[in-house]
Amino acid sequence: MQEVLGLILGGGRGERLYPLTKSRSEPAVPLAGKYRLIDIPVSNCINSGVQRVYVLTQFLSVSLHRHIANTYKFSPFSHGFIEVLAAQQTNETADWYQGTADAVRQNISFVRDEDPRDILLLSGDQLYRMDFRHLIDTHRARGADLTIAVKPVAREQARQLGVVRCDADEHVVELVEKPQADADLARLRTPPDWFERRDVPSLDRAYLANMGIYLFSRRALDALLAAQPTAVDLVREIIPRSLGSMNLWAHLFDGYWEDLGSIASYHRAHLALAGDDPPFDFHSPDGVVYTRMRNLPPAHVLGARVEQCLISDGCQVQAGANLERCVVGVRSRIGRDVELRETVFNGADRFENDEERAGNRRRGLPDFGIGDGSVIRRAIIDKDCRIGRGVRIVNDGGVQDAEAQLYVIRDGIVVIPNGTVVPDGTVI
Repeated sequence: MQEVLGLILGGGRGERLYPLTKSRSEPAVPLAGKYRLIDIPVSNCINSGVQRVYVLTQFLSVSLHRHIANTYKFSPFSHGFIEVLAAQQTNETADWYQGTADAVRQNISFVRDEDPRDILLLSGDQLYRMDFRHLIDTHRARGADLTIAVKPVAREQARQLGVVRCDADEHVVELVEKPQADADLARLRTPPDWFERRDVPSLDRAYLANMGIYLFSRRALDALLAAQPTAVDLVREIIPRSLGSMNLWAHLFDGYWEDLGSIASYHRAHLALAGDDPPFDFHSPDGVVYTRMRNLPPAHVLGARVEQCLISDGCQVQAGANLERCVVGVRSRIGRDVELRETVFNGADRFENDEERAGNRRRGLPDFGIGDGSVIRRAIIDKDCRIGRGVRIVNDGGVQDAEAQLYVIRDGIVVIPNGTVVPDGTVI
């Protein structure tokens, strides 16, 4: 494992997660009340023994830099590191990253300095737990140039993901990004006996989704980048053009995996985490998910009704509040008689003291958190928002997509952007 270098792609503008990416990069988006998306791939690397990791970023990366610097610190004797490589002007280029291949190409000198045998390329917007040692073992046993992690999915999911077609073994013979045509889907369908031979129940999952987890041999990655010097994207350009000349394998994975790259999937996954039987455990014996240590006090709940909720450290929930299927982030303040349903509330970055709250009220500003008597349903409230008293965020009109000064609606979910002030009595 000491011969493996991890590269985590920090993403571009993260438009599908907007407005959660309005003031931060995609991997810095809060997750499950107390984590950030970047904690998932980094924790998977650490738990698998991959302790040399670069995070490639270029867009609104200050909060991501701060989180990584404050969270991941290795012993000076271990030679491990988690470091950010931000896009920068050099003697060779003055451009932003144009795609995944271009991002790797612009940082290839750092890769060569580490001299790894294999390079593990990961995304920063997914929720899963994987022991990469199994992936690396099969990759090396096969002498593969590239191994792609794949997961069985249903037809409708396949339309939103990259789909891999394998032969009778696990050689990859085709890779199509978000296939829509019926003819393409018919060709990419994996036969049921392919799953049966691997003791994996296919059910209605007849497609192998590309999980965005790639393991390259160092030699193969160098050769691919050199052979296609103008190609900017690995998945859409470099890999498909190299299928006939590259020893490319699939690695089958059938655990929980969710792409959190859209508002709908982000909201859906959080509600599932708050359910009776959550699909993902952040403190599993198979691998803990690490994050920044904050030394916050325990949550304080006063006479509220709470059903199927995750409530993080440092929260205050006042009497009469009714919370159902919610995720409540660190330092959240929820007032009296608040109704909160199917809502992700990402909390706050700091506490306000009594003097600050009194001064804000004199200026007409609500406190951080959700004011007394407010009703919020099927929403995402980002960090450091001030929701006044008697506010209703309910989307009674069933609007699917809209954007206004105080909110953005995506897939029917109302999102209140970071730091927004919603005055008393507002109806959304």
